[in-house]
Amino acid sequence: MSDQPPTVEITDLKFTYPGIDGHPPPGSTPLIQDFSLTLLSGHRCLLVGANGAGKTTILKILGGKHMVEPHMVRVLGRSAFHDTALTSSGDLSYLGGAWKRDVAFAGFEVSIQMDISAEKMIFGVAGIDPDRRAELIKVLDVDLSWRMHKVSDGQRRRVQICMGLLKPFKVLLLDEITVDLDVLARADLLSFLKKECDERHATIIYATHIFDGLESWPSHIVYVANGRLQLSMPMDQVKELSKMSLMRTVEGWLRKERDEEMKRRKERKAKGLPEFEKRVDGTRVVGDPAHVAARVINNGWAAGRLHSTVAGEENFTFSSNRVLRQ
Repeated sequence: MSDQPPTVEITDLKFTYPGIDGHPPPGSTPLIQDFSLTLLSGHRCLLVGANGAGKTTILKILGGKHMVEPHMVRVLGRSAFHDTALTSSGDLSYLGGAWKRDVAFAGFEVSIQMDISAEKMIFGVAGIDPDRRAELIKVLDVDLSWRMHKVSDGQRRRVQICMGLLKPFKVLLLDEITVDLDVLARADLLSFLKKECDERHATIIYATHIFDGLESWPSHIVYVANGRLQLSMPMDQVKELSKMSLMRTVEGWLRKERDEEMKRRKERKAKGLPEFEKRVDGTRVVGDPAHVAARVINNGWAAGRLHSTVAGEENFTFSSNRVLRQ
């Protein structure tokens, strides 16, 4: 057992997305609960689980994007949410989701497509080691003449990753970040990340559904189902327990999970219990479909407007993405 302090420490994590009033919706169950995990410097952790298992939420909590009790999540011995110096210094880095932004009075989740060169974006970050920047440009095969409004999704992703890795990190969180990369770019990036852990003793948590070329990459694997930790062990032990490939091993876990879920649904139905389940703002809500759909999530005000959207109309109820007439 190593005496070095953990770089990532999660203790009895419990998390529920709040409603508009700041409290969990009635009838909701925690999205993440009874989750504990400890990682040391140099660990490369593969985070696996089915869609909706809670992987992205866990990474965002670790990245300080959601507030939890300070003792529940510690990164480099500090609170991930409350100590903002973790992210501002670059010691804690989060890369996930599409590279998009909200444009006032125009739209949400708009891709970064302004008429600007990749060179101006990458060299516009101050205080960067020139050698590290040059290495990342080479690893990701970024053409500095690319115009961001003309590139493909994969090329845009390369620039995003390059900018996200410019500052040397101590803890890196990756959420499906290689989904748009071709085989060569992904292989080169994984080799670079492995070198970061071996030489600089960084810690990386990588959530993905793509397992090609990952057989020898992770040092540890963590399996999450329904917001709960199902398995956490070194990759060597996983290989000893399962003689199959990594993809087939994870596939077996997910198939077993799905079969158990189908069995639970049948049992609930046989007992006359509601089997309807829906995710509302990332929270599992079980109950009558009509009750869940009618949950009010705003008070009549919408983004980009200076007045109520229901002035003079009292027979409307707002749902997550549309107005329903009662």
